[in-house]
Amino acid sequence: QVQLVESGGGLVQAGGSLRLSCAASGRTSSNYAMGWFRQAPGEERKIVGGISWSGGSTYYTNSVKGRFTISRDNAKNTVYLQMNSLKPEDTAVYYCAARRDNSYYRGDYDYWGQGTQVTVSS
Repeated sequence: QVQLVESGGGLVQAGGSLRLSCAASGRTSSNYAMGWFRQAPGEERKIVGGISWSGGSTYYTNSVKGRFTISRDNAKNTVYLQMNSLKPEDTAVYYCAARRDNSYYRGDYDYWGQGTQVTVSS
């Protein structure tokens, strides 16, 4: 089992930046692909992006490309989501997730955090 705890959410004005962190504990290993998802009110949860075991490969959904960056520090069992040029449509609950293989671009992850709210005001 892997436990994931997100932090760093909050309220920010459009055009601003936030960095989310996700700390993993339990049966942690660098051999987990990690991902970030988000769920806006009334919508399904959708993938934002993912990162491979090594951190050498990443995937981003089109709407965040060039604005969001996923990175990981395996020594700290932590993955990050740097969000720049935020827009009101980025408002959502953001979830960290882990999967037991290296298919970081897929949407079906195995472990989930509790989520952190990000609100972008116009």
